[in-house]
Amino acid sequence: MIMQNILKEGLYQQNDEVVVLVNGLGATSQMELYIINKEVAAILNERNIKTYKTYIGNFITSMEMGGFSVTLMKVDETLKRCISHPVDCPNFKEV
Repeated sequence: MIMQNILKEGLYQQNDEVVVLVNGLGATSQMELYIINKEVAAILNERNIKTYKTYIGNFITSMEMGGFSVTLMKVDETLKRCISHPVDCPNFKEV
């Protein structure tokens, strides 16, 4: 249902590349987030939308609340370079 709502806006077309963020709200387990991501990936694959990078975890939480959010960001070459740049800050690290 979430993906249908995101994709119905028409912002994402075949052959677009996206970054996917599957965010747990605090009480959702990593296993559940990976199951959600599997469904997100399948829906994107059906629509021939390519996943450039995927982030799965508890990034923006709400006091151990159950649930999740899914965020897509369409990327071009400039954004892909920015996303691939190493990051080291308290709440996010990617080297």
